[in-house]
Amino acid sequence: MTEDTEVDLANLRGALAAEQAQLSAQLDELHVGDLSTVHDENFADSGQVAAEQGESMVLAGQLREQLDDVQRALDKLDAGTYGVCETCGTEISPARLEAMPAARYCIDHAG
Repeated sequence: MTEDTEVDLANLRGALAAEQAQLSAQLDELHVGDLSTVHDENFADSGQVAAEQGESMVLAGQLREQLDDVQRALDKLDAGTYGVCETCGTEISPARLEAMPAARYCIDHAG
């Protein structure tokens, strides 16, 4: 492995760690704003509150998936398997990894 590659991996690890922190903070903010304890059943806008709660749940699910992808990428960095397509086993292009550090698939197998 060349020195340039090691620097790139260090930069990607830093980007993944920063993304992990940001996603965790966003998830924490969603839980702080839990509206289920704020309104009573007779509240006139309870339908709107329910819709907002539903949107928050969907968003939280998406954030958890992204957080799982970031953690998986960090685990792969530790295991030495980072940057390999999970479908075909070929190396994921450095440009793709730079754009999406948590990428699991090469461009041919990206969904």
